[in-house]
Amino acid sequence: MKDYYSISEVADMLSVSKETLRRWDKNGKLTPVRHPINNYRAYPSESLKIFEQLGFLFTKEDRDAPEEPHRNYTVVELFAGAGGLALGMEKAGFKCKLLNEIDHWACKTLRKNRPRWNVIEQDVSQLDFTPFKGQIDVVTGGFPCQAFSYAGNKLGLQDARGTLFYEFARAVQEIQPLIALGENVRGLVSHENGRTLAGMVSVLDEIGYEVMTPQVLKAIHYQVPQKRERLFLVAVKRDSGILFNYPKPLKEIYSVKDALKAGRLFPVDVPTSSGQSYPKRKKEILEMVPPGGYWRDLPVEIQKEYMLQSYYLGGGKTGMARRISWDEPSLTLTCSPAQKQTERCHPEETRPFTVREYARIQTFPDDWDFCGPMGAQYKQIGNAVPVNLAYHVGVELIRSLNEYHRIEICKHPERFAPLSYAVA
Repeated sequence: MKDYYSISEVADMLSVSKETLRRWDKNGKLTPVRHPINNYRAYPSESLKIFEQLGFLFTKEDRDAPEEPHRNYTVVELFAGAGGLALGMEKAGFKCKLLNEIDHWACKTLRKNRPRWNVIEQDVSQLDFTPFKGQIDVVTGGFPCQAFSYAGNKLGLQDARGTLFYEFARAVQEIQPLIALGENVRGLVSHENGRTLAGMVSVLDEIGYEVMTPQVLKAIHYQVPQKRERLFLVAVKRDSGILFNYPKPLKEIYSVKDALKAGRLFPVDVPTSSGQSYPKRKKEILEMVPPGGYWRDLPVEIQKEYMLQSYYLGGGKTGMARRISWDEPSLTLTCSPAQKQTERCHPEETRPFTVREYARIQTFPDDWDFCGPMGAQYKQIGNAVPVNLAYHVGVELIRSLNEYHRIEICKHPERFAPLSYAVA
């Protein structure tokens, strides 16, 4: 454990703004000090014990080593995109049996990088999953967040018709995997005042699955140099006895420097690649923004010119005219790096991150090629689940399945053929 944490690190871990931390400083909730090495504002680790969600910082990291799969565990993935979740699951030890995606360029990306994967480019509502019944261990999918007409009564599968979650649940019902894993934006927790998520839980319950408490995982805690958060929804087949634990957060946080330079995450600097550029006036304005800064670091007259009516509205709007610092994780990547509301300017050069820099921040390997025009490539990367986050979730799924089969073999040895070993 570190002795001191920077204001940026604490803001990221608590999912609050730096302005909120400064307000807490003023009212005495926190007491910042000057870091003894760099003299920057920092918080002693002991002062952070008041936050229950940071308890992992003060416990011994007795993390179990990743387990090798005890058998060939299989996965079917819906809404696969460019493969962030699938690649992480493969890295954990799963064998992909089918990936469904409707976006043409994303499918080309999947096929180019994994020619042996069974990639189905089709509207998911047109797919029949019954041939996979009883043959698949895990069904995954990053279904979009769509409203349900749910007001507290028991919601069944048919009530979810017309939503893409319905197609995910239908696939689970037809395949009957041991585990179903859904992932979504953090906003699903509060969508329709929580009714949408409650409806999803109700549907999975109706088709025979017990839903673990949904959990928002911060990518920065799983070897991803990005402040992205994703909601994970894990459901296990009822009466299977399967136990699943979400991955424990890692204490070490990685920065943009770790993503783009040779070091802890990658053995070499990021490869050169194409990327978008800013219009002339926008570039002139962003030249004035320091690393880690945003529109409030501009002269007042420039602030008004750039922000227009937004200048007079409330809220920090900290993503606007934002230049990322080398020493912090990136803000969540979007599908368009030059968009006014969500600038992600390079720490030194006044430009958006390139395609390969985008991929590094999402922890894709350098040999994972993205197909299509530049805009389509940015979209695929911006929509992806970070590979390292998916890997850590996949490791826990492997652990759960290993334990399940170990218990099943002890309880019902007659159902399982003896393991055979190759003779040297």
